[in-house]
Amino acid sequence: MAQAQDVSNTPQASAAPPIPTVCIVTLDDEFLEILRNELVPWVRVVVRDSYEDLARWTREKQVSAVVLDIDTQGEDAFGGLPVLAELRRLNEDFTLISISRARARSIEKQALSVGADAHFRNPVDVLELRMTLLDTIRRRAEEAVRERSRQQALESSRFQEFIGASEPMRLVYDAIQQIAASTINVLIRGESGTGKELAARAIVALSRRASKPFVKLNCAALPENLIESELFGSERGAFTGATESRPGHIEMADGGTLFLDEIATLTLPLQTKLLRVLEDHQVQRLGGRSFRKIDFRLICATNEPLEEMARTGKFREDLYYRIHVIPIQLPPLRERIGDIPLLCDYFLQIHCTANGIRLKQISADALSALEEHNWPGNVRELENLIQRLIITTRHEEIGPGDLPSRVLEGSVAVQEAILLPEGGTDFDGQVRQLEVAMLTTALRRAQGSKTAAARLLNVDVQKMKYLCRKYAL
Repeated sequence: MAQAQDVSNTPQASAAPPIPTVCIVTLDDEFLEILRNELVPWVRVVVRDSYEDLARWTREKQVSAVVLDIDTQGEDAFGGLPVLAELRRLNEDFTLISISRARARSIEKQALSVGADAHFRNPVDVLELRMTLLDTIRRRAEEAVRERSRQQALESSRFQEFIGASEPMRLVYDAIQQIAASTINVLIRGESGTGKELAARAIVALSRRASKPFVKLNCAALPENLIESELFGSERGAFTGATESRPGHIEMADGGTLFLDEIATLTLPLQTKLLRVLEDHQVQRLGGRSFRKIDFRLICATNEPLEEMARTGKFREDLYYRIHVIPIQLPPLRERIGDIPLLCDYFLQIHCTANGIRLKQISADALSALEEHNWPGNVRELENLIQRLIITTRHEEIGPGDLPSRVLEGSVAVQEAILLPEGGTDFDGQVRQLEVAMLTTALRRAQGSKTAAARLLNVDVQKMKYLCRKYAL
């Protein structure tokens, strides 16, 4: 195995922060001496003359950066490219700089494509290399700090499968914790996409029935002639096609929890049968004569106004009171906009990883636009949008221009960013562009007549002629 040499000659004061360690991999002693003299005051330098076991070695030595001569050894003139790719694969936080003697631009492209932060050709401008190296180390260190902060924020805002630290969500978490240990029925209310099933799962996870069956049924997903057998079960021959006896979801939840989503869609006859099960704690299959004793906890969810439905006779009032023992109201996303940055970070992380894409970020202006959006589809809509942006955005930062028009239309932040970018703008130039655009449009509509164009713009004809001379129109 190649030997590593510590060539740093700058002692560190005990109170000073540790300086980064840079590994230089090269056989060019002359280049090494020049580069070492340029780097040593700022970093600790270690040297290796071989690619052998480099990835493991740099990890164990806590190396911050590697300067890799990709044509150092071996029959392959650029055998260091696979090593470069392996280093990047094992550590996204590495600063990687490659050097070579090749003049072809294709080598630089290959090095950058496999993970190098920068590529230099011999003879190397060591001052430029030093500046690039130190700047990249600093930038990656800052990114690592921000990433740790994001991870800490995500962890502190996580509750079961929920992400959110806003006050409305804290109230939801408190309510779930208060009722989880009981056996009473729960009604979860909220708009579509707010996470009603997540709330049900959180209740179960914190309850004494956590290890027991969790059976869920979307009452709106099946036609009326099927949902009855799915819910209560059936005996063989109970109806056409019933070739065997089958337990229903209520039976399968015995000892555990039954989650009925969209319960408001149940017909009145089915509501009556469900009420009887809740009162007697026993169920009779379709076509059956006997009753089976069932012990289950019922959690229901709806986005419908059950009180109004009960008042108009569309929902049984007695069933309403039976399931409405403890309600939990999930807030829509527009009422918890403070959670949008956390949710974006979370969805970016899981979906970039799932798609094998380097972690992307969202710019401040784009995030402002997301916070101003109304989100009729709530968290589900936000997640779907993030998934789409990960695939369709080619750059690493998602900006306002990458967002769909429905998000941008109501965004004051985006409109301000367009009118006045962060770096400022050329006021006279912008006014000139606007005047030229309006004049050109008016002349086109007036078929070249300056008099008619002046009427369209509500200006004096002489002023119109002056402006046309000014802009050579």
